[in-house]
Amino acid sequence: MVLKWCVMKKIPCNFNWVWGFKSSHPDQLMTRVSGFSETFFILWTWLHFMRKTMFNPEFLITSLVVVLIPGTGVIYTVSTGLFLGWRASIAAAFGCTAGIIPHLSASILGLSAILHMSAVAFQAMKYAGGIYLLYLAWSMWRETGMLKFNSPSHKNSFRQITTRGFLINILNPKLSIFFLAFLPLFVSSNTSAPIFEMFLLSIVFMAMTLIVFILYGISANGIRRYVINSPRVITRLQRSFAAIFAVLGVKLAMTDQ
Repeated sequence: MVLKWCVMKKIPCNFNWVWGFKSSHPDQLMTRVSGFSETFFILWTWLHFMRKTMFNPEFLITSLVVVLIPGTGVIYTVSTGLFLGWRASIAAAFGCTAGIIPHLSASILGLSAILHMSAVAFQAMKYAGGIYLLYLAWSMWRETGMLKFNSPSHKNSFRQITTRGFLINILNPKLSIFFLAFLPLFVSSNTSAPIFEMFLLSIVFMAMTLIVFILYGISANGIRRYVINSPRVITRLQRSFAAIFAVLGVKLAMTDQ
């Protein structure tokens, strides 16, 4: 109240003890007050949207169900944690999570609609994703029986693991179409900033994806010790995961728009 009264009355006062003002001139003081008001409004808007987004039970439950459903990213993270350990599974989780960022961004900016309308772009992207999954299947099948746990080459390949996870998701055009239809369902009808609210929804979804994927990888690493001394089981698991990736690759390539 004292600050507002002095500013309105143009009374010079030393308010260095309030918010660290370096000048007591009323005009400069009014400028600083205006700046603080804008900052406070932006912060309040951010917290308001975060409160509505973070504590929206429908969005949280639906997102959790979507993330928990075993897809290509989950299978990749689980296989990585099973064969290469929990550190590698965390790298895979980060890669898979980073792979959905372009899809979320495209959905927020409306670029997913272009992908949905363009048959050529959709076909090219899905074929690229299908071929990459088939390549992963072939690589895993080729390494059957050759995998060595805790070998230095695997410890130094976290960047490659992250890159593979990133490519698995970024080359899946179905994710862009999914987010284009999914995120707007939870945007408030009376919001004044729908793009900003979709951005916050995307952050929450990404955080949930990362946490769930890390838990999947750590869980897979938990049963790793039971198969580490059984070459026969390791071989069967590698071939099983290779077959799963091959099936997912063919399924993605045959997906209709």
